[in-house]
Amino acid sequence: MEQIIKSLLENDLYKFSMGQAIYHQYSDYKTTWTFRCRNEGVRFTPEMIDEIKHQIRLYCDLRFQEDELEYLHNIKWIKGSYVDFLRLWKPRYEDFHISEGENGELLLETMGTWLNTSMYEVPTLAIVNEVYFRMSYDHDKLFEEFKKRADEKALKVSKGEYRLGSYSEFGLRRRLSGEAQDYIVRKLKDTKAENSFFLGTSNVYLARKYDLTPVGTMAHEWIMCVGQGDHKHNPAYSNYYALNAWIKEYGVLNGTALTDTITTDCFLRDFRLTFATLFSGVRHDSGDPIEWGEKMLKHYESLDIDAKNKTLLFSDSLNFDKATKIYDHFKGRCKVAFGIGTFLSNDTLEKALNIVMKVTRCNGQDVAKISDVDGKSMCKNQDYVEYLSRSIEWRMNNEVVK
Repeated sequence: MEQIIKSLLENDLYKFSMGQAIYHQYSDYKTTWTFRCRNEGVRFTPEMIDEIKHQIRLYCDLRFQEDELEYLHNIKWIKGSYVDFLRLWKPRYEDFHISEGENGELLLETMGTWLNTSMYEVPTLAIVNEVYFRMSYDHDKLFEEFKKRADEKALKVSKGEYRLGSYSEFGLRRRLSGEAQDYIVRKLKDTKAENSFFLGTSNVYLARKYDLTPVGTMAHEWIMCVGQGDHKHNPAYSNYYALNAWIKEYGVLNGTALTDTITTDCFLRDFRLTFATLFSGVRHDSGDPIEWGEKMLKHYESLDIDAKNKTLLFSDSLNFDKATKIYDHFKGRCKVAFGIGTFLSNDTLEKALNIVMKVTRCNGQDVAKISDVDGKSMCKNQDYVEYLSRSIEWRMNNEVVK
């Protein structure tokens, strides 16, 4: 199989935005990441696992090129000190632990510094997904179906059947293949519409290739590790510590806050006037998007902040129909944006894989995400999940809100 990840720029932008803040503030943190496939009945053959290992070795041989580093340095919030670090940085194959479990499970973990392991997540998932689909199906047949569906989507957007406002492609981690993601990004860039503007992609490599905006700020790992990695912290205040560290790094730049790491209701306890003013918007990633959006608009109103100047970014399992309904509901009341993943990068005759790699330990202790819906959490220690849940519950029921 040809090399899948061919450049270290082939990563989501938020890995670089978090990476810079990790480098400047948390370079000594250690993390463990664990792979999970949420689909029932998916099996990885020994041949697939061997190919995954081979592809990860090829990825670990990559280095940033000077023209790539220059591109990163021209992003206004990326600092020269971080670019100099990336000039020396390389993935370490020794950080990967890959084996076959019972019944064809893929057992995959990465362990090492947060600086390293954070960067592995997205390329690893892209490798696993592409290996699985190329070795399980006829890729050429799937790709032809993919192109047909992509062309139909682009045509409907151009005709105004969908209203998407500003939207971006977020599908690197679960793409059918590099070829497929390249095709949809190029297709949407060339698609013009009155009520839909294709802003860019989370894939920094493709953003550079097609002169698009690379899109992304923070992920759940930021709140989990910053908020729970220091064991002296009360984990119910994870959002406060994480948002404060983000402002320290970026000020008013690069500011879209993720709300659902330990529930949005708990997030809003910390997202008071200063944070709500400094961050340009918030991102939705679980729960009912309309209810969430209404809750956020009500919160801005309670702080006497004009929500028309703020962005609600939706990124949870979206397709164009869902996005259009959300856009129509909030249009004119705030800025609306979408990050759309698997629907754009892996829409074929076959069901896409729901694969994730999540940070499960930080500095020797369990960490967890408790989102706004069941099924998105991942932690090896149920006792820790219960402890975190009790901490949040106690705060929500007993804290005096000023």
